[in-house]
Amino acid sequence: MSFEDFVDERMLVSHDIFGKKEMKIKVLEVSDEHSPVHWKFGDRVKINKILVTVKHLDTQQVEEAEFDIDKIEKELIEKRHYTSTNRWVPANDIKNGYVVNSRHTSLISDAVALDYIVF
Repeated sequence: MSFEDFVDERMLVSHDIFGKKEMKIKVLEVSDEHSPVHWKFGDRVKINKILVTVKHLDTQQVEEAEFDIDKIEKELIEKRHYTSTNRWVPANDIKNGYVVNSRHTSLISDAVALDYIVF
C-alpha cells in the first residue's frame, strides 16, 4: 500500500454531540449525471444511495441501514415543501468508498428531518 492510498479511519467517522455514537457512510450508488458547474466547484459526484452504519459506543451495538437519498429528498419536498440535502459531493471527499465525516450532515439531513435517523 502506498502512502497516497492510506486513509485514516478518523477521517471517515463522525460522532454525536455526547460522544456516545459513531457514524460511517458508505456510498452504494452514484448518479451518472454530470455536475452542472464543474468549472466552479470542481469534480463532484451525485450520490443516490448510501449505507449508514451507527455504532453505540457504550453497548458496542452496531446498526446499519440503506437510504435512497433521492427518494427521501422527493418525500420531504412532498410532505414539507422543502429539502436540505446536497447530494453533490466532491470526488476527493470519497475515500475507499466511504464519505469523509465533514460531508455526513449534508447527506443525511433530509433523513433526520423525517426521523429516519436519530443521531
